[in-house]
Amino acid sequence: MMMCQDPEFQKLFKAVWKASQESVKWQKVMADCSRTALEMGFPPLGGGVTLAPFDTVADMLRGTHGSVMDMFRQPDKLLEALEVITKRTIESAVGMANMARSPVVFVPMHKVDDSFMSLKQFEKFYWPTFRKLLLGCINEGCVPMMVIDGSYNDARLEIISDLPRASVVWTMEKTDMFKAKKILGNSACIAGNVTAAQLYTLKPKDIKEYCRKLIEVCGEGGGFILTGGASIDKGNPDNLRAMTEAAMEYGVY
Repeated sequence: MMMCQDPEFQKLFKAVWKASQESVKWQKVMADCSRTALEMGFPPLGGGVTLAPFDTVADMLRGTHGSVMDMFRQPDKLLEALEVITKRTIESAVGMANMARSPVVFVPMHKVDDSFMSLKQFEKFYWPTFRKLLLGCINEGCVPMMVIDGSYNDARLEIISDLPRASVVWTMEKTDMFKAKKILGNSACIAGNVTAAQLYTLKPKDIKEYCRKLIEVCGEGGGFILTGGASIDKGNPDNLRAMTEAAMEYGVY
């Protein structure tokens, strides 16, 4: 009870309450936008949400340190666990997509960029079960939409191209978009990658010029979505307007 009388605690509690009320407003707006889009024939992006099997282990079960140690100390048990997780993850992702009446399955990819694990580890621990997960969703009529946190600038781009044509969307954060276009452009949709750092530090004219180059190079022949590389907490609103202007001005066929 003494804590409740503390002015600083009261201030904190009021701030949390205010934030919760704003969250409710935001969720209502998002729901209204999704409903309107669905009525117009456009499936909302908010369908299913899932993780790659390895990320489920690393994020939810064993932590970053534990999952790294598992790759060395008990690789067979880790691989066995990934297989079990894969089957359950497919069922969950497809179920959420069906409930949301949207085929899109959002997949943030956390523990797999160039700096986190080697290519050999990626091929052994990450990609096999993740590919099974993606194919399981695709076979049920879903469209997996991945966000590659960090960068894929090595042979991983070649590896992930091994999926049915026009079945997935790869959103890039720091990956070389022009390299991704060359490797994935004929098989998958790619999206990105105006980074949070760019939106925070660059001038609107520089953002618009970068977006123009992305559209002209990555958008050639279709299969490109201009978007940010990751969500942002703060930045220059004029830079977001510059992105919109670039899309309206250059994003035409």
